[in-house]
Amino acid sequence: MNAETKTILTGGCQCGATRFAVKAAPVKVSICHCRMCQKASGAPFASFADIEKADFSWTKGKPASFKSSSIAERDFCAACGTPLSFRRIDGSRIEIMTGTFDRPDRVIPTRQYGTESRLGWVVGISNLPSHTTMQNYGPEKMATIVSHQHPDHD
Repeated sequence: MNAETKTILTGGCQCGATRFAVKAAPVKVSICHCRMCQKASGAPFASFADIEKADFSWTKGKPASFKSSSIAERDFCAACGTPLSFRRIDGSRIEIMTGTFDRPDRVIPTRQYGTESRLGWVVGISNLPSHTTMQNYGPEKMATIVSHQHPDHD
């Protein structure tokens, strides 16, 4: 990264062993429903911010990787298992999982891929009954929970 540019986004894994910084806005932010992304994220879809490698750096630790296909690798934290990225082996960009950003509200998807594998129920998620974590557990239980998650900042 260029020393003249300043960090605009940061993030990392759940335990804090692996952290990153981004110096420019993502090229695009997308959701992928393909079966490989479902398996890699352990979720019904994955969401990625596509970033030029020149604008990205690992600032703490280095992730482990898995060659998920003949053209791509997926990075994850070796300590806690958090999925971190997808990258084409010969590509100039890295796709960072949006949930790993300290401010995921700043990386908003604008397109979808792999829709042939999109689960039918995903479309209706916003219509499901919803509760906050406090409503789900209650204040007494919440008072007893100690988080071991890294805070959303360096």
